[in-house]
Formats: sequence, structure tokens, C-alpha cells
Amino acid sequence: MNQNQARLAVLIDADNSQPSIIAGLLDEIASHGIASVKRIYGDWTDTKLKGWKHELLQHGLHPMQQFAYTTGKNATDSAMIIDAMDLLYTKNFDGFCIVSSDSDFTRLASRIRESGIKVYGFGEQKTPKSFIGVCDKFIYTENLRRTQTAVTQTAKIKHDEKALLALVRNAVEDTTNEAGWSYMGAIGQNLINKLPEFDPRSYGYKKLVDLIEALGEFEFKYSDPLSGSQSIHVRLKRKKRSYEK
Repeated sequence: MNQNQARLAVLIDADNSQPSIIAGLLDEIASHGIASVKRIYGDWTDTKLKGWKHELLQHGLHPMQQFAYTTGKNATDSAMIIDAMDLLYTKNFDGFCIVSSDSDFTRLASRIRESGIKVYGFGEQKTPKSFIGVCDKFIYTENLRRTQTAVTQTAKIKHDEKALLALVRNAVEDTTNEAGWSYMGAIGQNLINKLPEFDPRSYGYKKLVDLIEALGEFEFKYSDPLSGSQSIHVRLKRKKRSYEK
């Protein structure tokens, strides 16, 4: 089974990531493939990184030592970039997971994609759009922490509902088939193509289907599970004509 899964190289910038995300991060990465390489970069002589010590042992992360030779210069970024290019040239990986909120990795992500390799970015919501935009998919690490409250998420979807509705409506229209329905998987891919950081968890929903249903503007068609494979199709609700009840 492992031979059929994507081999991923996971590179973590410890200076720009929080230990609290690691369990959720690795769970998320597992949904995309196997983490064949798990490296985390930083100056491990710096007491600011002591919070990572337990996580390194717990999750099998390989710490890569990089001394800060010059004040104000980020040697960690350079080490990550060099290692990433070395791993890219081996042609042993189907994707790279770059964990950082730093825009310095924008060109690296772009270069990896130019080689036909997928790039999954992970960072905080403060991550510059330049880095987000060059990833195939970008996941906000706030969505990986398990401390979010339902109240916060409800406020989020209400605040962004108008823009979200337009985004989803366009995705549904772009993927509509001849019968007038859109396949849920195609909708999800269309949304990510347009907005790499799109994630239903940002709005308090684990699954895309639940988020779309909450918008209240769409109707659904479910295939018969007895047919061997279950699929979900979506379309905008049709307004009833005056003679219809």
C-alpha cells in the first residue's frame, strides 16, 4: 500500500513554527501521503527552541542544527533551502511540505513546482500572500491547533459569508456538468486552484460538504452507497416558478 502513496519531504522552520501544531500538522500531512523525511531546522543551542525538545522525540523529527553566525541574518532559511534542493535533485519525492510563515521560501516553493512536484505550505495567517500563492495548497496552522472555539468560528463564517458564497458559487458554476450538477471533489479542487489557502476548517467545518450546506444556497444529490462508491453532487437551488408548488 505504501508504494501507492505520495512520498513527502517535510521541512519545518522551528524559528517560525509553534510546537503546539505538530500533532495536527503530521495528521494533516498523513492525509496527503507518507512523510518519508521529517526534518526541523533551527539553532538548538538557543533556549527559545526548548519547547520543541519533547516534540522531536515524540514525533520522530530529525533536528538539523544551524548556528546563527550573524545577528539579524536567518541562517536557518538558507539551510532549509539548500537541503530542499538536494532532496529535489534525488527525484525520490512526490511532494514537499514547507512549514513556515516566512516569505523567504517563496522562490523555493516556486522552483519545486517548476519541477512538477507538489508543494504544501503550512503557516500562520500572517504568512505573506507571495508564499501562499506559489503553493499547490496552503494550510493555516491555526486550523491545526485544537483550541479553537465554536463561537470564534461561527463569527468567522458570518463575517465572510458574502465573499465565501460568491467563491463557492463560482466554483460550482465552473465545474457544472451537462446535467447541471457539480461533483464535490471537483468543487474542492477548483477552490484550492483559485485560493491555495482555502480550508473549510477556517470557517468551523471539518468537511467541505458541511460548509456548503451551511450556506443554504445549494442542493445536494447523493449517489446510492450500494452502487459501490458514494459521491456527492451540488447545484444552486432553483427558484420555483409561480405554477410550481
